[in-house]
Amino acid sequence: MVDRLLGTRVATQLAGIDENGMKSRQGNTQYSSLGGMLSCGRQAEANECRNPKTIDEANVLIHRLMQSAWLVNAWAILAAFGTYFCMYMYRKPFTVAAFKQEALAPGFGGEGFGGDWDQKAVLVSAQVIGYLVSKLVGIRVVSEAGPERRAWTILLLILAALGSLFLFAIVPSPWHVVCMFLNGLPLGMVFGLVLGSLEGRRLTEALAAGLCASFILAGGVAKTVGQQVMDATQQRLGWNLAESERWMPFLSGLLFFLPICFFLWMLHQIPPPTLQDQTVRSPREPMRKEDRWHMVRTYAWGIGAIASMYLIVSILRSFRDDFAREILTGLGAKIQSSDYANIDFWVMLVATIANASAVLVKDNRTALRLAFATCAMGFFLILLSVLGHRFWIEISPTALMVCIGAGLYLPYVAVHTTVFERIIACTRDRANVGFMMYVADSVGYFGYAILILSKNFFVGSIPETSFASVFLTTCLLGSIGSILFVAIASRSFDRLEAKR
Repeated sequence: MVDRLLGTRVATQLAGIDENGMKSRQGNTQYSSLGGMLSCGRQAEANECRNPKTIDEANVLIHRLMQSAWLVNAWAILAAFGTYFCMYMYRKPFTVAAFKQEALAPGFGGEGFGGDWDQKAVLVSAQVIGYLVSKLVGIRVVSEAGPERRAWTILLLILAALGSLFLFAIVPSPWHVVCMFLNGLPLGMVFGLVLGSLEGRRLTEALAAGLCASFILAGGVAKTVGQQVMDATQQRLGWNLAESERWMPFLSGLLFFLPICFFLWMLHQIPPPTLQDQTVRSPREPMRKEDRWHMVRTYAWGIGAIASMYLIVSILRSFRDDFAREILTGLGAKIQSSDYANIDFWVMLVATIANASAVLVKDNRTALRLAFATCAMGFFLILLSVLGHRFWIEISPTALMVCIGAGLYLPYVAVHTTVFERIIACTRDRANVGFMMYVADSVGYFGYAILILSKNFFVGSIPETSFASVFLTTCLLGSIGSILFVAIASRSFDRLEAKR
């Protein structure tokens, strides 16, 4: 019997039964992570396991470690960071390539059909549209996903993304554009599924900040990996540039398949929030259709203002990430493959430390106000950096990209870590962060998809030398508008009353 190995109290906790013999709310949850490790089935009835010999010493040690709150949190941060960091290797490495070596197809985008199309912009557009569709689907899928299915679902999504990258390498042009759409289609749901394992805890901001650190850092690392894969295939295999660009996304993803499997295993072991977590932050349960509509109707103004701010941030952030090479070149930088990772390392450091510190604030309303203040600080940092670069002091291209990146990721991470988390904690509504994040994400990626498509359809191909100027001007205007939306959202939720 399990209780002979771990003690009766631990075994009954694993079963979701309190000391009075009554099942808690968490007892209804299928502890597939813990139950699987104990070979006790998905109902987590640990005291009914009939084959204790299958439990080896390593599993017993892991279960004992899971009784320590700090070790659980450290495990959760590592699992979430690693999972999403590896996911980016299936999404972003292709953006380091220029894709100038081959046309989309004979006559594709020729005169009378939008002019000469920029192939990279078309590929980015295709992936963003797939990502957008994924976010829309994820509003329901992520909000309804139970903890026992998250890791397996992510694995299936990763396999689908890797398969699309293989097709991207082998199909003729322009059908590889469709493959990039298929690549974005599964990946858009990964973040919400990972975040679902972290929310509703007293240290959620710190855990989510660790998760957000992954995509801040991974954006630059993915470009570095992509560049190194292209260099290696050309130098060692003798491929030409066009071949390297086609195969690089698949090979980059393949390098990270075993690591992501390991981190998904870790993610699968994370126990649910404790009863004390639920008391402080409110229980997080799968949402029904009526729950989703209730949240939208009740907090329309506040959520709308946050979504509008998030739309602007998403456009600027994605533009900066996907066209970092063009922006740095336009600013006069001589780019090395390591520059992307170095820039994003400092951005990650600023954004994650600033937002993780919200975990020190116990009062939910106070923490929400501070989160909105953090958003505003980010936009003021962008204004000062861009205006200073143009009128007062000369800032190096890499330093300017760090300042702008930090200014964008301060509000972007705040929304992920604190804003929605504390709104739910204040209202005590039946809701989860995944639903609210995917509403905002859908708006954000819709705007970015329109921007990228307009680059070819309406305004023509922007010259590479003009990318930097266009980006800096857009940052100025976007920051001013975002400060206004932050003020509206803060005012809307300022008098928020906790529902009893």
